[in-house]
Amino acid sequence: MDVDVIIAGAGPTGLMLAAELGLAGVSAVVLERLPERSGQSKALGLQPRTAEVFEARGLLDRLTGRAIHKVPGGHFAGLRLDFTAWDTAHPYMIGIPQARVEELLEARAAELNVKVLRGHELTALTQDDDGVTATAGPLRLRGRYLVGCDGGRSTVRDLLGIGFPGLDGRLRMAVADLTLTGPAPTSWSLPDMTPSATGKGYLAPLGDGVYRFLFYGPEQQELPSDAPITPAEVTRALTGSAGPRVRLGEIRWASRFTDASRQIARYRHGRVLLAGDAAHIHSPMGGQGLNLGVQDAFNLGWKLSTHLHGHASDDLLDTYHTERHPVAARVLANTRAQAVLLVPDEEHLALRTIVEELLTLPEANKVIAGMISGLDIRYPLPGDPHPLLGTQLPGLDLHSGRPLILAATERLRPAVTPWSGRVGYEVTARDLHAEAVLVRPDGYVAWTGSDAASLTDALSRWAGTPQRSTR
Repeated sequence: MDVDVIIAGAGPTGLMLAAELGLAGVSAVVLERLPERSGQSKALGLQPRTAEVFEARGLLDRLTGRAIHKVPGGHFAGLRLDFTAWDTAHPYMIGIPQARVEELLEARAAELNVKVLRGHELTALTQDDDGVTATAGPLRLRGRYLVGCDGGRSTVRDLLGIGFPGLDGRLRMAVADLTLTGPAPTSWSLPDMTPSATGKGYLAPLGDGVYRFLFYGPEQQELPSDAPITPAEVTRALTGSAGPRVRLGEIRWASRFTDASRQIARYRHGRVLLAGDAAHIHSPMGGQGLNLGVQDAFNLGWKLSTHLHGHASDDLLDTYHTERHPVAARVLANTRAQAVLLVPDEEHLALRTIVEELLTLPEANKVIAGMISGLDIRYPLPGDPHPLLGTQLPGLDLHSGRPLILAATERLRPAVTPWSGRVGYEVTARDLHAEAVLVRPDGYVAWTGSDAASLTDALSRWAGTPQRSTR
């Protein structure tokens, strides 16, 4: 089978990438080790920027229709954040199990003719100047590129011998999906993460009588990572955090994890790229993991498809690493910082008190809220101080996945004609502080100005070669 792109891994990152490539008319196939979706939901929330991503592609209504709850604001180590400090229509976290996000994205990929081949575990890959050959059992695939979206224990990363430097975990935690008897919460709330020497637990309803229970304490800290999670262990943690009236029914799924943080040095290795947990891992503090992976795919998809269609050089594809690597590095840093604020000794409690006081200041809240939500992500361009450059414009209809010119008048439309069909043009009343802006398919501003020659240069960089000569 010959395709443009082979995607390893059918988690949220791989499926988002599949949908983006399908939207652009790129042939792709997803290889997934598991024979069917497990239904397990590691992640539970979507941040405001990810809501904007789904809205830009016309998928947000489908997604919120499957959501459980909207949690106003967010948190930093359990300290409340106000997302309304940022210009967004979605100043909340969307409570939705990861499994439901995957269902939506897989359905979207299928609509766009991208197949998910389940029960096909990648076992070997080689690459040359023209493409990548991937082997999954008896199946042999040839693609022009391969993207590893296969999680923290990435086979793609291992097969290429890519190092995964970082810090080992210090805090051991556990998570379980379970049923309960007795009074239990009926809605989601921000977690109480005030440090406690006896441990902490957070309980949230997933629907259909199932609850997510995340807990940590001295017992979890002492147990090895491969120790089974027993009903007795869960019962002790439940009693300590929810009281004796809440009783365990059955454990549906359970796992241990740590606050380890690791990141590969380069996201591109020839014709192989990595995204999501295959490129970076960190603790779940603040609920950023799924969002980081989905936004990796959102950044990579249109760049890879533009390159594959022959419209752009390697330079555009290389911006995937230069833009997304720093974003993940900052998530690793902020999750490590949050873990420090959970240590229940006097020195760390004093630090937590100071951070809590700082977050009452609007300026400090805005900085941390922007970081956790993803709303402050910028892709700065050297040499131009215009405040819109590199920022994202929310609320745009980018359903087609094409770049978009927003302009005050029709004057610059002739300059866009050579890219007709690949770039949209919209006269808008929005105050742009410029005559026109070029918005990339992921919603970020790549150019501002009023000069046709300058716009032509920007379109050549971000939308590729024109369809015919402008001379």
